[in-house]
Amino acid sequence: MAFLLLALMSISIFLCSASAKEVTVSGSSTVMPLAEAAAEIFNVRQHDWVVSVTAGGTGAGITGIAERKFDIAMASREITAAEKKRYGDDFREFKVGIDGICLAVSEKIYQANVTGLSQEQVQKIYSGKITNWKDLGGPDEDIYVISREEGSGTRDAFNEEVLGCKEADTPGVDTFAQGSAEVKTDISASDRAIGYLGFNYLGGGVRAVAFEGVTPSYDNIKLDLYRLHRHLYFDTFGEPTPGARAFIEFVQGSEGQKIAKEQGFIPV
Repeated sequence: MAFLLLALMSISIFLCSASAKEVTVSGSSTVMPLAEAAAEIFNVRQHDWVVSVTAGGTGAGITGIAERKFDIAMASREITAAEKKRYGDDFREFKVGIDGICLAVSEKIYQANVTGLSQEQVQKIYSGKITNWKDLGGPDEDIYVISREEGSGTRDAFNEEVLGCKEADTPGVDTFAQGSAEVKTDISASDRAIGYLGFNYLGGGVRAVAFEGVTPSYDNIKLDLYRLHRHLYFDTFGEPTPGARAFIEFVQGSEGQKIAKEQGFIPV
C-alpha cells in the first residue's frame, strides 16, 4: 500500500513538471545571480511554469526578446534609442534591483595605498596614457587592465559614464572578460590588475576603490551618493507572457527583493 502511494505521488509530481510551461530568461551576467536564485525558489513554489536562466550579455538578451527567442531579457542598462529604432518601441522595462559599477583592483594594489581614483585617472588608464601603478601612488608595476566584452551592458554604462562615450576607444585594455565573474577571477588571480564589475561581485581578493572620492558602499549606492549607480531590469518585448509576468511579479515582490538583497543587490 505504501509503495502504491509513493508511486502515485511520483507520477503526480512528474505530470505537474511535464505540464509546466517554460519561461526563458537570458542576458546580463550581472543580473544573472538574482535571476537564478529567484528561479530556484519560484520553480519549487508553483507548478505552472519552469524558469530557465542563461547568460549572454545585456545586448544579446535584448536582441533575443525582440526576435522572440526568449521571454525575458536580464539587463544592466536601459533600452537604447538604437535598439528601439531597430526593433520598434514595444519594449517593457521592469526594475528588479539597484547596483553600482565598481572599479576594483587586486588586493596587493589596494594594500599599497591605491584606494581611490578620479575620473581623469581612470580615463588615462583605459586610454593607455597611464600604464604603471607608481604614477598613481602605488608600486612600480605595470597595470593589467580588464574591460568587458562587446554587448555587455556594464561595459556600455562604464564607457558612457566614465570614459565619456559608449564607443570609447580603450587602447590601454589588456583583456576583455566574458562576464562579471571572469572579471573577478582575473583581478583576484593578479597582483596588479584593475577592472570594473557589479557591487555584488566584490570580495574574494577583489577590492573596490573610491571613485571621485566616494566609496561604492551599500548605503552610498542606495542613497545615490555613488555616481556609478544604476537600475537593473527584466525586459520583455510587448506585454509579458503569463509565465513571464508571474516571474517578474515574484522578483519585484517582497520575497524576490529579499533574494536581491541576499545576492548583494540593493532592493528597489
